[in-house]
Amino acid sequence: MENSVASAGAIRTAPLVAFTGGGTAGHVFPGLAVAEALGCRVIWIGSSTGVERDLVSRAGIEFRGIPAGKLRRYFSLRNLSDVMRTIAGVIASVRILRREKPSLLFSKGGFVSVPPVVAARLCGIPSFTHESDFDPGLATRINVRLCEKVLVSFPETVSYLSAQYRGKAVVTGNPVRSSLYRADPARGRRFVGCEPSRQMIFVIGGSLGSSFINSLVSSSLPLLLPRLFVVHQMGPREYVPREEKGYFPAPFFGDELADIMAGADLVVSRAGANTLAELAALGKPSVLIPLPQSGSRGDQIRNAEYFRRCGASVVLPEQELDATAFVPAVIGLLSDPPRLARMGSAASTLGAGRPAEVIARLIRSRLA
Repeated sequence: MENSVASAGAIRTAPLVAFTGGGTAGHVFPGLAVAEALGCRVIWIGSSTGVERDLVSRAGIEFRGIPAGKLRRYFSLRNLSDVMRTIAGVIASVRILRREKPSLLFSKGGFVSVPPVVAARLCGIPSFTHESDFDPGLATRINVRLCEKVLVSFPETVSYLSAQYRGKAVVTGNPVRSSLYRADPARGRRFVGCEPSRQMIFVIGGSLGSSFINSLVSSSLPLLLPRLFVVHQMGPREYVPREEKGYFPAPFFGDELADIMAGADLVVSRAGANTLAELAALGKPSVLIPLPQSGSRGDQIRNAEYFRRCGASVVLPEQELDATAFVPAVIGLLSDPPRLARMGSAASTLGAGRPAEVIARLIRSRLA
């Protein structure tokens, strides 16, 4: 008991670090991994109405809400109201930072991160920003002008930065939660009911699911299930119960996701930066189906291509994909254990080190 009290007291007296980021879970989970590794008192500044409020609060971190306006690269009348929300967000962030007096601000990106980064500059508080994707998004391109350091997941990302800001770049990798490193493949297989001797694939279309991937899997099941076990995260809005032997669909996996992914022989996924970081941390071979350019800024295409070049993944473009192309690709990989092993080894190389701890050390060094 005395040790617990002493530990709690140490955290209370340690420097306060403010975190920001949101809009999607992909801008939150890596930040939570860093906060976990940091081990000091943390507050999180995010959108009052964003997904980050619930995710951060469930992690036991104090949340401070601000107005937030979306950043767009194209003309829209909504840009006018969003500019006003962004200005209001800066004002609210300044008030929070002056009241809380953090020693440093860590930004995980997303449009909601820009007002706190601007406010930190106005308040004289140092800030770091982290980019998960292969090429920087708009928020990072803005934040890098105001932050002391820009932390990136891939060495090649540095070349996407303006020459005047490349000296701020530090390659850290993309942080993942510590539970990934404790994943138990056998426990994951038991959870879904897959016997040890049967090959298993894990299909995941992101935290919200993917209509395209869900439809693809549904049409492919008659050809897949005689050969292997299929675990499928469909997304809360897309989930449809379906009872078939050898098929385990779910709307969303929580703490058990790491075990399930570790237990899979092959993972089929979109190419979001956080999922790729999890694949790398676990050394998992994968089939990637990136969001097409029409539905994104093309970041998933570039993420997927990088993993393909490194030998960790096979990439199947959505616009060319149906069950007749998907099933042979999956069965072909599962029929070639040496190739799967090489892909898994390449993925592990991309996940070398523990990025959350690397970033935590950088923050602690700046606070010293």
